[in-house]
Amino acid sequence: MSLRIGILTVSDRSFRGERPDQSGPALADFARTRGWNVVELGLVPDELDHIVSLLTQWCARDHLDVILTTGGTGFAPRDVTPEATRRVIEREAPGVAELIRLESLKITPHAALSRGVAGICQRTIIINLPGSPKGAVDGLRIVADVLPHAVQLLREAPDAEQGHHAKQG
Repeated sequence: MSLRIGILTVSDRSFRGERPDQSGPALADFARTRGWNVVELGLVPDELDHIVSLLTQWCARDHLDVILTTGGTGFAPRDVTPEATRRVIEREAPGVAELIRLESLKITPHAALSRGVAGICQRTIIINLPGSPKGAVDGLRIVADVLPHAVQLLREAPDAEQGHHAKQG
């Protein structure tokens, strides 16, 4: 299933042009290797209102299946991506964020410091990922296999229920 992906980088320094955004392009490259269509790429500063505004706009247009945010999920005072995401989503998807943290802890103990959340806004899944290119791609890789089925369920695809069977093998 080809997913329609939006990628939003949240970074003061990249927004100001002080350093290139590496996480957004890394996520886009990984998404394309899965055959997914990267429809939107955005860059905003670590400002709650900017993040909320763009997430809301993208969800309202109903042209994305999944929005991946990268950055702003840590402990720094300006890290407000989870708070912004909570303002936009209608329902949380805690299992997605928990899975990313659980599997990421096998890679680095710093995964325990991630405050990323995941949830649903209308028919779009929003997932917060870390700001480093490696952390962002690792997080997406962890949940990549479940995203097509999640999108089928949100879109109420007739064959979505077939994906509920236990994994064979």
